[in-house]
Amino acid sequence: MTASVPPMGWNSWDCYGASVTEAEVLRNAEYMAKHLKRFGWEYIVVDIEWYQPTADTHDYKPFAPLTMDEYGRLQPAVNRFPSAENGQGFKPLAEMVHRLGLKFGIHIMRGLPRMAAHLGCPIAGSPYTCREAANAADVCAWNPDMYGLHADHPAARAYYGSVFRMYAEWGVDFVKCDDIAREYPRCRREIEIISEACRKSGHDIVLSLSPGPAPLEQAEHLKENANMWRITDDFWDEWPLLLAMFERAEKWCIHSGPGHWPDADMLPVGALRQCYTIHPRGDWTNFTKAEQRTMMTLWCMMRSPLMIGGELTKNDPFTLSLLTNAEVLEIEKKSYCAHPVMRSAERCIWVAPSRETGIYIAAFNLSEKEQKMDVEGIELPSEYVAKELWTKRQTENRINCMLGAHDVALWHVCGTFSCRSSSASSAWTD
Repeated sequence: MTASVPPMGWNSWDCYGASVTEAEVLRNAEYMAKHLKRFGWEYIVVDIEWYQPTADTHDYKPFAPLTMDEYGRLQPAVNRFPSAENGQGFKPLAEMVHRLGLKFGIHIMRGLPRMAAHLGCPIAGSPYTCREAANAADVCAWNPDMYGLHADHPAARAYYGSVFRMYAEWGVDFVKCDDIAREYPRCRREIEIISEACRKSGHDIVLSLSPGPAPLEQAEHLKENANMWRITDDFWDEWPLLLAMFERAEKWCIHSGPGHWPDADMLPVGALRQCYTIHPRGDWTNFTKAEQRTMMTLWCMMRSPLMIGGELTKNDPFTLSLLTNAEVLEIEKKSYCAHPVMRSAERCIWVAPSRETGIYIAAFNLSEKEQKMDVEGIELPSEYVAKELWTKRQTENRINCMLGAHDVALWHVCGTFSCRSSSASSAWTD
């Protein structure tokens, strides 16, 4: 099954925007292979505008010339990705990433390049042209590169089929398709065509849809057509955005399961915004250590995909420890049916049964001051052992602690649970 567990990897957007280069991608891939792979991190994803030769920040340049082949399919800009010379595309870079024991991914925009429509490029393997497929009235509100497609015209299916066959030939393992997840109902049919092209490409490709928030009422359609989809707009290192994620996570957690994962977006940790010489917010995450623990815990409890946003080679000891806490990361694979049992303005409690033994309990201090945290709304056995997974402290028959502002405590609790409790022996299934 594709994406049987939530995908884990690195994405170039938070640190390099549209400007990332082959050297930067490989540097992060080598770091992941050496330091993170054994903890489950495996995807290296090149984000937006890898086909734009002059991209240099998170900003987009209207009407910039794009690199594409004679069939209107975007190609890596050779000045930024030199291994793509002579029409090789991303195949050489994908092979380099694969040799490290990792998987390779790319970002795409829905639709086709405006240049391809204007030039009337033929669509590979079909009698149609890009001009026939393109819908010039359907454009992205924030990126100038593409036209949407006439989803009911056979040229649309032909175009998407041609690009996904090319991605399969390149060895692409992950495709993040943008400007689509929140665009219901107008992009509903286009999502289906993209999903079909992905499945028929001849290669196992994880399909991710962005940006959010995807509409909750479309959950079943998303689960049928994508492996992950964004439940939020771009998530950055700001406490109000993290606080708002608790409500989104509560609504979406019931839709997490093998092959389909609501996506809370990238983890803005470590060295961010590297494509700016000087940035007013600096190049390091604005999240406190407590807020980063809270973010990692919530993402793991709700079983969101995990995509690191920072430049990995600049990780400090804390960031590395955050990304290599095996017992926390295992929640993504070992838990099921996670859900909050209470949430107020001051605190939130989540629980998830383990597939192996016991349950996971997370207590979040959402307030601006230190407070004592007790577990509420969870039936516990008379005797149990609780291990707090961030501090590694173990207690017997007691779960409470003092927590600072915006911090979290995360316990793995082992004992004999009744069938009424959130236990691994209950009848719940994904």
